[in-house]
Amino acid sequence: MSFDLLQMGSYLAVLLLLAVPLGYYMARVFSGERTLLDPILKRLERAFYRVARVDVTKEMGWREYALSLLVFSFLGMLTVYLIQRLQGILPFNPEHFGAVRPDLAFNTAVSFVTNTNWQAYAGERTMSYFTQMAALTVQNFLSAATGIAVALALTRGFTRRETGFLGNFWVDITRTTLWVLLPLSLILALVLVSQGVIQNLSPYLKITTLEGKEQILAMGPVASQEAIKLLGTNGGGFFNANSAHPYENPTPFTNLLEMLAIQIIPAALPITFGRLVGDRRQGLVILAAMFLLFVLGLTIVYASEYYGNPLIKALGVSSPTTMEGKEVRFGLAQSSLFATITTAVACGAVNSMHDSFTPFAGLILLLQMMVGEVVFGGAGAGLFGMLVFVLLTVFIVGLMVGRTPEYLGKKIEAREMKMVTLAVLIPGAAILLGSAVAAVTKIGTFSLSNPGPHGLSEILYAFSSGAANNGSAFAGLNSNTPFYNITLGIAMLVGRFGVILPVLAVAGSLAAKKTIPPGPGTFQTTTPFSFFCSL
Repeated sequence: MSFDLLQMGSYLAVLLLLAVPLGYYMARVFSGERTLLDPILKRLERAFYRVARVDVTKEMGWREYALSLLVFSFLGMLTVYLIQRLQGILPFNPEHFGAVRPDLAFNTAVSFVTNTNWQAYAGERTMSYFTQMAALTVQNFLSAATGIAVALALTRGFTRRETGFLGNFWVDITRTTLWVLLPLSLILALVLVSQGVIQNLSPYLKITTLEGKEQILAMGPVASQEAIKLLGTNGGGFFNANSAHPYENPTPFTNLLEMLAIQIIPAALPITFGRLVGDRRQGLVILAAMFLLFVLGLTIVYASEYYGNPLIKALGVSSPTTMEGKEVRFGLAQSSLFATITTAVACGAVNSMHDSFTPFAGLILLLQMMVGEVVFGGAGAGLFGMLVFVLLTVFIVGLMVGRTPEYLGKKIEAREMKMVTLAVLIPGAAILLGSAVAAVTKIGTFSLSNPGPHGLSEILYAFSSGAANNGSAFAGLNSNTPFYNITLGIAMLVGRFGVILPVLAVAGSLAAKKTIPPGPGTFQTTTPFSFFCSL
């Protein structure tokens, strides 16, 4: 246990050490300050704007910002859908995979555009290289950039005064992609290749094993997709086994890199927020709340796995520690840490089978998704999700002391609270309604491999994962059916845009307000008391 605790503690320390400089760097990027990458990327950025005819001087109100985001996401979803349906006649398809079924193509298109990357298919047996690169990997960049853009828009809502403008959506996603996601992905992909993650366009290899049997080894451009699936908190693996596959995650060192990649941007964004609003303490409080919730979840997951299921122990098993569903090369600590990270961050990449975790550990994995993207959360979505709860907390505390609630000098009034309430309730409604329909219909229960109570958990986990835009699964549920492909696709859309639209409405409302200097009755949001209120 001591070595396990050392591994997990060292990981957390490295994460915080890396999050601070990255947070400062992103603050410089989004505030328009000079960076080392400007000489190269400025030219590329200007070229893109000329081709796309983007007027960088034009700012958008929240409605125009939201409309641009919706149109961009719809076109991305349509593109991913068409590429899947046409992949049989498209290039880079050495295994000659045919068209993806309409319902599965819909589910996958929605999944990758909403930053969920729920996969109801085996990637190496379903998607061509072209589909993996031109559809899925591209959306890994764009969906992550979209989430960060919304976080930037909400941040501007706090910093701007008496204006109806929140910035330019096209500029935000372009700068996020070029200055943040692309450089980090390039570096990580190169390091992963050096450690044994494959990157090629070769046909699948047929080899003869020592037993004299034929085996097919899947090939492909894995490292390039692996890097952005993690950094963008997407999670969709090139292979069905995801980050448990040795071609995606070959060593304990790559496992460490992949865990850091999942969590680094969500951990850095609160630092960025503090810099952009001119009060670093605000960002530190948000980061501390995320960190404490994460450590609490990790402690319970690891302890549950370490001591094992007491019912199994009662049967006389010599060691209660469970390794079922886990890679021996990663062990208990790295498996528990990876599972906690991926459900807390809304990533969905896995290096173990979540369905095999003990009941209490599985409960924590499920709970981290059901509370929303706030325990670090997805790229951008974690920050604006936590800010939604901050506004809710400030409003409730303000009512308790009989004063109009304020946060960062902006009054929180009825309009903002209506939108905040929608952002909190909509994902929960999607989880409950979707799970209820699946649990009471034959077409929903037909896909269960566990007819007992755990079968209900599998259904609940699937809709929680979809509505929270996570993408991981208990995997005992056969979700590749028309019913689940469609219903989970709807849950992903509701969970993504049912939060983004109210958040942008809040941002627009806040930007139009005056900034009020703090007074004697202002609730201080950087004190230990406010920190525990936020929890």
